[in-house]
Parts: sequence; structure tokens; C-alpha cells
Amino acid sequence: MHKTPLLTVDCVVFNNDSVVLIHRGFEPFKNWYALPGGFVNIGESVEMACLRELKEETGLEVKFQSLKLIGVYSKQDRDPRSHIVSIAFVCESNLDNLKAGDDAVAVEVIDDWMNKDLKIAFDHNKIIKDAWILNNMTKATI
Repeated sequence: MHKTPLLTVDCVVFNNDSVVLIHRGFEPFKNWYALPGGFVNIGESVEMACLRELKEETGLEVKFQSLKLIGVYSKQDRDPRSHIVSIAFVCESNLDNLKAGDDAVAVEVIDDWMNKDLKIAFDHNKIIKDAWILNNMTKATI
């Protein structure tokens, strides 16, 4: 049987200059910061998987139309478990229903995240920086 990479989604949620991060409950990177996200289910679009994972891990709900594609992250060694490809999205949300769930043991809004020395899992720091650039470019053209 032919082996292929597994597919995940990651969601960057900005609230002004802050970013929403979870604390992972499981290995790899247990107790490290990470973006809300997870594996795409069979029959599920990547956008719906992103919305589902965001709600499961943070309690936040955003509209399908508010998701903006950041990019595809496919380096073979980005996840120590296997070759896992992630499709990352960015959105903004009010934080009224922020509550950790699923495999997130905690969820935090991190202010001044660019200037902090945070232990962030996988390649999520790169994804956040790419999202920040994309978000600011989008705002500059409006």
C-alpha cells in the first residue's frame, strides 16, 4: 500500500496584537504552546476541520467566510510523529467564549507574543509570523 502524508489544519486567531494559543495536553510537545488545530476527518473539508478544531480546543466560533488561508506547511520533519502536512488559516474572533477543551489543557491570549521567548510546538511560530504578515498586508490594502 502506498503511504501518503497525514493532513491537519492549524488556526491562528488574532485579537488586536494578541494571539490565542493552547497548551498541548499530549505528546509530542506536551505542555508546550501550540495553535488550535488537528487532523482532518474523512469527508470533512479543511475549512470545516479548522472551525471544528477551533471550537473543540478553545470554545471559539468563527464564520466559515472569515477564514483566510495562510499557507500549506509540508516539511517532512515538521512533526516528530510522521510526515504531516498542515493547511493553516487565520481569523479574528471576539474572545467571549474562550475555554480550553478537547486535547488542550489550557488556552491563553498571549500579548506581545513576538517579544516573548515561548516554547511553541511544531512549526507554529513560523505559521503565526506568516499569518501576522498576511493580516497586516491585507489591512494595508483595505
